[in-house]
Amino acid sequence: MLIDYHTHHERCGHAVGTLEQYVLQGIELGLGQLGLSDHMPLIHINPANYYPEMAMPMDELPRYVEEVLALKEKYREQIDIRLGLEGDYIEGYEEEIERIVNAYPWDYVIGSVHFLGEWDVTDFRQTAQWEGRDPLEVYRQYYDAVGRAANTGFYDIVGHFDVIKRFGFAPAPEQNAEKAEFENAALRRIADSGIAMELNASGLTKPCAEMFPSENLLRRAIDLGIPLTLGSDAHAPAKLSENLDQARAQLRSLGVREVATFERRVRTMIPLADK
Repeated sequence: MLIDYHTHHERCGHAVGTLEQYVLQGIELGLGQLGLSDHMPLIHINPANYYPEMAMPMDELPRYVEEVLALKEKYREQIDIRLGLEGDYIEGYEEEIERIVNAYPWDYVIGSVHFLGEWDVTDFRQTAQWEGRDPLEVYRQYYDAVGRAANTGFYDIVGHFDVIKRFGFAPAPEQNAEKAEFENAALRRIADSGIAMELNASGLTKPCAEMFPSENLLRRAIDLGIPLTLGSDAHAPAKLSENLDQARAQLRSLGVREVATFERRVRTMIPLADK
């Protein structure tokens, strides 16, 4: 069965396409399961005073849930829709995140780190914030936050594990051993938490030009027994499942034969599709 568990839609402001357009595209592609997983509303910054088009407004969240559930019923004979959320982990805002996670009947919640404080390290408009910073320290902060997210119990899947590399900023080569320590510590915390990780194919179209996580990190995750799932991180219906054929091929080459799916926060492993 073909799956795609990471998608974004017009409500978040920086994607295009209605939820129904994604569903129809998923049917066209022959997906067995489609996860609709738009961004959690911003909780730690005032959207009116920040960069535009970052996430759906808070008052849209219940409407998002209602629409996904309506589409799930409407198309139940053609595709299995799963209600998801990409829920930012923001240190110091755990209570607010937990309220959102507990308020709705999610099938799964992706735990992603985009923000270090008020800096969204994944936003192309904010790359100037790397100037004057020690990249190794940024990586340390980032992977510490990923580990903290895994330990909260709020999430079912860790999103784009090494997205910090997206724009090519990285510690110096002679600091690779220290960087690996940060990565490995975060991976161990994910393994200890028992949650899954996605292989996110969107990195292939970003400046880093490789999936999240890299093959090296993916191998380490597999060695630690971390369950894996698949996501395209599509921001337009035409991008749905983009490069997931390469993601599946990489998993097969590394000996992975099952991927994680979720329903009402319960994980089920299914055979990895062979195409």
